[in-house]
Amino acid sequence: MKEYKYKINGNIYKVTVGNIEDNIADIEVNGTHYKVEMEKAPEPKPVVVKPVVRQPSTTPAAQTTQVSKPAAASAGKSGVKSPLPGVILEIKVNVGDVVKKGQTVIILEAMKMENSINADRDGKVTAINVKQGDSVLEGTDLVILE
Repeated sequence: MKEYKYKINGNIYKVTVGNIEDNIADIEVNGTHYKVEMEKAPEPKPVVVKPVVRQPSTTPAAQTTQVSKPAAASAGKSGVKSPLPGVILEIKVNVGDVVKKGQTVIILEAMKMENSINADRDGKVTAINVKQGDSVLEGTDLVILE
């Protein structure tokens, strides 16, 4: 049993809520008893989860090839990696641009914040592996520097 005091249009009401069975509540307002029928809560609709079936495509294979070449060649190429998962908001460089260490190359939105992704060394941009609006995972090579 719970008691409440309400002030409505300058009048004070003492309300006591008694037993509640199904959607009927026993209520006492200033000493007068009422049976109050409450609206039934809508039943939750079952959530249908559809399995995601990924179709093979040629684009990931091309990106895999680009990622494996710098590792095998070790000719001074390296990727600027995503430090955390997020969405690419803006690409600040183009292929062929010369960048300095610390220069912003990508703006990444992660956890509702814009993060500047900077070049980790001086170099020339040889490839950009993402486009604006792409979702990326942590560790993804975003830009390849030579």
